[in-house]
Amino acid sequence: MKSFTKKVLGGFAVLMLAAFVAACNMPMGSSFGRAKTVVAAPTLGAAASFAVFGGGAGITNQGTSTAITGDMGTTGASTMITGFHSSVFSYAETPLNIGAVSGSVYTNAPQGTVADFDFANAAAADALTAFNDLASRPDGTDPGAGQLGGLTLLPGVYKAASGAFLITGSDLTLDAQGNADAVWIFQMASSLTVGTPLASSSVILVNGAKPSNVYWQVGSAATINGAGGGSMAGTIIASAGMTFSTAGNATLTTLNGRALGLFAAVTMVNTVINVNGVPAVIVPVDPPVVVPSITVTGSTAADVALVAGNGFINVENNGGYVTATEVGTGTIAIVNNGGVLTATNTGNGVMTINSTATGAVTVTNTGNGRITVNATGAAAITITHTGDEDVTY
Repeated sequence: MKSFTKKVLGGFAVLMLAAFVAACNMPMGSSFGRAKTVVAAPTLGAAASFAVFGGGAGITNQGTSTAITGDMGTTGASTMITGFHSSVFSYAETPLNIGAVSGSVYTNAPQGTVADFDFANAAAADALTAFNDLASRPDGTDPGAGQLGGLTLLPGVYKAASGAFLITGSDLTLDAQGNADAVWIFQMASSLTVGTPLASSSVILVNGAKPSNVYWQVGSAATINGAGGGSMAGTIIASAGMTFSTAGNATLTTLNGRALGLFAAVTMVNTVINVNGVPAVIVPVDPPVVVPSITVTGSTAADVALVAGNGFINVENNGGYVTATEVGTGTIAIVNNGGVLTATNTGNGVMTINSTATGAVTVTNTGNGRITVNATGAAAITITHTGDEDVTY
């Protein structure tokens, strides 16, 4: 009996030693993880439709090739969104900073409604709930001592022992092994860095892996491919800021998933983000025709500003009378610190008026455009509205 036990244990020890040696000799690109691990995806709630969310600090775009497929939002004022346009509004877009948004933009005034702002706050709350859920998942492992570049990972929960994950020097591959429901959760108490300032890295999905089933819980900031280029995958929920590429990079940086900032801004340069994980077809956008800014300094005669196309015009009235007419689909922004202001909108464009002057303000809206008026002067405001679009006065 003793002899039999000794032989069995000895054989078992040999098998264990062989397995250990094989693991040590496993190439860097081999698979790690628990193939039979079943991980449930978090519930995103109102945040699910957002490709980009900028907390209360907004969203900034630089470059002319940025394209967002999905919704965008912030709990801050709409003025904290810069370099974008939706089908309804332009958000401080310039010829050098053009970002297309296919979905809705949810934000506060002046270009957001009360309902928009309420939905943005609901999305922020649900994103925070998902963040806390992801952070609480147990049994996270760190197969590369913080470095995920060069690894192939099976579904499961992965936690950075040092608090930070890197994907640099090489790509990360996520292998679903034919399971379309396979989920990956990456937990970081601090930062996520993908790529370096000199070279980009990507997350590669194979054997049925889906971007919608990959989640990155980032305790501080996420920096994605500062060199430009590269393809990231999954929903990134970061407590601090999130940046994609850096100024001056023309090569597109891609995120198939979501960029959800909880308490800080999301900044991007020539970045494509697809909430449904399906790469978007990028249609080149011609830079808008820009009408130079007009500064009115006269004291008696009326100065006239006209927008008839799709361009931008900024009117600053510091002294005289000003008459502004919108007959196209462009954007006109008026700051009236002077005298009488007459604004007419007969087209489908956007007109924003901020008047601090004591002179009379007359606004006529007969088109389908949108007008926002904020007047603090003492004189009466005359408004005529016969168009079909909702307006804020």
